[in-house]
Amino acid sequence: MSKNESDAKVQTIFGKEKNPSSIEPKKLTLDSPLKFRCHPGVRCFTACCGGIKIILTPYDILQLTRRLAIPAHEFLHTYSLPTYLEKTDMPGVMIKLREEDNKCPFVTPEGCTVYTDRPTACRYYPVGMADFHEGGSRDADGEEVKTAEEKFFFTVREDHCKGFEEDKEWTIREWRADQGVDVRDEMNKEWLRLVMRRKSYGLQATLSEQAKRMFFMASTDIATFRKFVFESTFLDTYELDQETIDKIREDDVELMLFSFKYLAATLFGAQTLNIKEEKIKAKVAQIKERQDETVMQSIKEYEELKAQTAAQKVGTGVLKK
Repeated sequence: MSKNESDAKVQTIFGKEKNPSSIEPKKLTLDSPLKFRCHPGVRCFTACCGGIKIILTPYDILQLTRRLAIPAHEFLHTYSLPTYLEKTDMPGVMIKLREEDNKCPFVTPEGCTVYTDRPTACRYYPVGMADFHEGGSRDADGEEVKTAEEKFFFTVREDHCKGFEEDKEWTIREWRADQGVDVRDEMNKEWLRLVMRRKSYGLQATLSEQAKRMFFMASTDIATFRKFVFESTFLDTYELDQETIDKIREDDVELMLFSFKYLAATLFGAQTLNIKEEKIKAKVAQIKERQDETVMQSIKEYEELKAQTAAQKVGTGVLKK
């Protein structure tokens, strides 16, 4: 394990692996006051951009690849490391920190070079959000039970951060709007629900390798997912109206949001996509044919065994006229 990966385990922003003492034990609402400002004149400017684990959401990757004008596979190879999303076996990626100073590759002494397209995790700091029902619950048959969301906010106050000493006052709502968090939350919502749904099953259940590959591909490389949709039997299998087809053919954001529906259907059986009726009938017929073949093979094996038993009895003189 590299130094970057080791250090990244200590401190996280998006999905905490442990409860650090820097989290203030106070529940906040959207209307709670916040006194904070970060700018180049603050003594600790960019200090929070190192020694951290920044998980990238699909929308983060999409926006960064657009900003850098490079394909997703190049971005992943150059700027990311593989990881597992917290407490699941779902594969994801995190920012690969620079070896020389253990900082984000996009940060300079003057600030973030991709600031307007920075990841969701960076936008949240220093205001975090918690959701008591994010993992969901299940009934006796294992079906997911929908519960009301109970979200609240909190601040992360680290010793090195001097932004809290600034005189700028906001509400949590105003801070989130200023940082573009609300937009990111909407873009990430269905993807995060997939992660939370998987998390609710616990570690005793596992995803197949094929499911993991599909989740990773759809979450990180929208161009490859588009090829999967339009260059395979996908459109022959699923019912999609022409308006949806046109949107996902041209619009990356629409395709990303559609991929979440596909993953919900294939990974968890959610009723988000319909399989064409003829495909269902063909599958049922195929299963019946296989069952019939199995039954006929069983009968054949039984008759052969019966004949062999009879022959053995004749050979040993058990059967007499």
